Amino acid sequence: MPNLILLRHGESQWNLENRFTGWVDVPLSPKGEEEAKTAGEHLKDLEIDLLFTSVLQRAINTAKIALEAAGKGELPTERNEALNERHYGDLQGLNKAETAEQYGDEQVKIWRRSYDVPPPGEKGESLKDTAARTLPYYREHILPAIEAGKNVLVVAHGNSLRSIVMDLDKLTREEVLELNIPTGVPLLYKFDDNGNILSKNYLFDRE
Repeated sequence: MPNLILLRHGESQWNLENRFTGWVDVPLSPKGEEEAKTAGEHLKDLEIDLLFTSVLQRAINTAKIALEAAGKGELPTERNEALNERHYGDLQGLNKAETAEQYGDEQVKIWRRSYDVPPPGEKGESLKDTAARTLPYYREHILPAIEAGKNVLVVAHGNSLRSIVMDLDKLTREEVLELNIPTGVPLLYKFDDNGNILSKNYLFDRE
């Protein structure tokens, strides 16, 4: 019975500074490195055959730190921008509180949490846009590995992982807006041999 482990990267430097990050390749904060290490300590007893990450260093380094803490060796790895965070367009780099002062709390909430309204800017992505690139990659690369009996670790970002969870849990557009995936806490899905989900749980509660 294969496992799928979804792990959102640890806190980044721009998470710490309350900035919109998106595709900007910022590093982990010291707290984020500790979160990655703690996540790895909870992966020690799980077999992991394959690793998938985005191309952004906060995901790549979270995976590296976590696997070292778990006592795992190097794994066959795929990195793809399909697993990147949603692109925040013109908001990238801006402080979230200052942006709310400029545009209003309600407008910023719509940009951050609506399903299909992208932030301003040519490259800005909504969650719907993010899912449109993340889910085909999941179905073509990650799901076949699970169906082949492989234990898979995916280290990515809040919105790319929300897209995957939305698909796995069959969430509605309204339900996914309430979904928050915490940084550095592994989410474990257990599958049966026919690809059906047997169980889902976070490996620990940081609170």
